[in-house]
Amino acid sequence: MTEQVILSRVQRFQRFATNPLTVLLCVLIGAYLGWLAPEFSKGLGVVGAVYVDLLKMIVLPFMVSAVIFSLQKLFRDGGAGELLLRVLVVFAVFSLVVGVVAALAAWMIEPGGHMSASTRAALGAIVGTESDRSNLGMAFRAVDPPAKQLGLYDVIASLVPSNIFATLASGETLKALMFALLFGFAVGQVPSKVSDGFAKTLETIYHACQHLTRWINLPVPVVLICMSASQIAETGFEPLRAMLSFVLAFMTISALLLGLSVVVIRRRSGGPYPLVLESLRETFSLGVATNNAATCMPAMIDGLVDRLNFARSRVELLVPLTVSLLKAGAIAYFVCGTMFIAALYGKNLTAMEIGLVVVVSILSGFASTGMAGILTITLMGTTCKYLGLPFEAAFILFVAVDPLCAMARTAVTVIGSCAAVALVCPRPANA
Repeated sequence: MTEQVILSRVQRFQRFATNPLTVLLCVLIGAYLGWLAPEFSKGLGVVGAVYVDLLKMIVLPFMVSAVIFSLQKLFRDGGAGELLLRVLVVFAVFSLVVGVVAALAAWMIEPGGHMSASTRAALGAIVGTESDRSNLGMAFRAVDPPAKQLGLYDVIASLVPSNIFATLASGETLKALMFALLFGFAVGQVPSKVSDGFAKTLETIYHACQHLTRWINLPVPVVLICMSASQIAETGFEPLRAMLSFVLAFMTISALLLGLSVVVIRRRSGGPYPLVLESLRETFSLGVATNNAATCMPAMIDGLVDRLNFARSRVELLVPLTVSLLKAGAIAYFVCGTMFIAALYGKNLTAMEIGLVVVVSILSGFASTGMAGILTITLMGTTCKYLGLPFEAAFILFVAVDPLCAMARTAVTVIGSCAAVALVCPRPANA
């Protein structure tokens, strides 16, 4: 069997493994396995943990090399100042649109607004109360402990690394990105005859990380089955049934935002919708499979450059930037979750309060950089605090269904990031 035949078969399997239908089927198979054999399935969680760790292993060297290499090329070609200004405008407008769309959709759907007595009883059982409505109300009105206030120093400290080697070792993505940006600006000022060797080294690291990612992604179907089985074995289906209105609302909002992002990419790229969907398939599947936006960066770059013909030098710089800072999925999640809690307590939000939820959710989305899972959920307490809503008692409800919501949250973040990159980049020549 020739090397070319083997490569062709591997590529066909990769397309099968990242097909959304394959992803959905594997999740359903895993859920059935978790229900059928819970004790066995609990031990499968280690497969997903190891898989995600393998992908995280590649993320930081990939991001740092891509940003420094791209900035160096950008300064040589010119137009760096104009590009950065365009990035700021697109980030601000894009975040606002995501927040407004999520708020309007949640206001129309009203998650948590029309719960039956049995559903409230189930929610009460999950938060550790008796199954009657009065006890549920008492639990929901528990007093929150004082929350730590974030000051200017905390914001700056979250951006600036004091030791880049410690930052890389601890996996702090935002600090590593800040170093890469500053270092890339500096390298861009170095004469090319001095920096050419360093640029080739960075390019080698970048392509090596891309190849590693493709190899590690081959067992995605098996990993999905193991992760889904482990989660169902741990929590069962009851939390999903009790929080069904919130989950459906967030899934609807996520589908709407994904559709809008695809439209934006289609209009900017000039390609037909089938080509756009094909270019985003691997990115979407990896986001759903890993719940980690950073691990999707190689697939995002491949799709935008190789299939949609956006400029490589721009895409390689902007993808790490948008993935690290533009958390569209988290913004939508905070808006929907806060409005769900408000409806749960019977609080009718005014237009001004909904606007406040949107603004605080955008800021919280930025603060969620580098966070995942339960850590992301805790930031919802910030928006609840501004509305005077207790969050601690409802926290466990969101933890119970977060594995499912995290899939949609990550998918919105990575596909939304692709749309933001398409808005910043010049239109391809064939558009």
